[in-house]
Amino acid sequence: MLSRPCLGVAGLAAGLLWAAALPFAVAGGPGGGVVCPPKKLNCELTAQEPGKPGVGKPARVVGKPASEAGLPTCAIDGREVPCSTPEMGRFSSADSCYWKPTDGPDGGLPAGFDTGAPEGWGPGDPGGALYLVTCPTGDGDVRGGIRWSPTGPADGGVDVQALAQQAVEQLRLEGPDIGIAPRPDGTGLVGMPVWMWNKPGPTRTGPTSAAASAGSVTVTATARGAKMVWLMGAVITCTGPGTPYEPRFGKQKSPDCGHMYTATSARAPGGRYRVTATTTWDIQWAGAGQSGTLTTTRQSPTSLASGELQVLNVP
Repeated sequence: MLSRPCLGVAGLAAGLLWAAALPFAVAGGPGGGVVCPPKKLNCELTAQEPGKPGVGKPARVVGKPASEAGLPTCAIDGREVPCSTPEMGRFSSADSCYWKPTDGPDGGLPAGFDTGAPEGWGPGDPGGALYLVTCPTGDGDVRGGIRWSPTGPADGGVDVQALAQQAVEQLRLEGPDIGIAPRPDGTGLVGMPVWMWNKPGPTRTGPTSAAASAGSVTVTATARGAKMVWLMGAVITCTGPGTPYEPRFGKQKSPDCGHMYTATSARAPGGRYRVTATTTWDIQWAGAGQSGTLTTTRQSPTSLASGELQVLNVP
């Protein structure tokens, strides 16, 4: 169980502030209030469903699972939680707590309330700030409160999602370096195999990695080509980059990425079939105790002529 400081005020003000900040009620005092000994930052809060007195229920941090959209995933004791909420602020993987800047309750902090700030410091003064710190745990307890910090959370409150996007942009992913047989500058034959492949390279097939940093936080993204889709009068999906054609293969079909035209390209624009190859990239990133999976695509065009074999009858 995590041990986090709570809002140490001898009265209901703390409970009211917590109730406004959390998506669930807080048990411990009359009407859901919290009473902590003056100037103490070690009391425990237990989450329970609103209107249901008794034993605390597991803390429910609401939000759509990030994994559904490929967004950052944050976890407390192995359970996925949102990486930020309007009520609690941004999640810090350094302490598994949410941090949100605050000036304290309306009317200011009660006299004698100890936030841990230097003597004489007040909200708005330089050299630090107050934060509402919310620390849910996997076993249903919640701890935290108003805390002064000179720098904020240990991870600097970095927007890890934005940092992940920067790392992805630095990958410099490209569309396929198309290989095709017969060659685009030649002419294929109706009924003969066409081989397609993506010539290997870090930015063409992967894997390739890039990193982005802010302060002490670094996010690394690694991309791998997952599949290829070829539009060439038909839709051909290949689960890998394909096998390059070699003369020794003769008239064999490609083992993993091929096509066969059943009509000439004479009626196609310019007498050629348009070909578009699209690589789907799977990107995994991780940093500051968070991770995620993204998908993106890159494509390249070419064209191919297909004709019929002419047989001459010589008497």
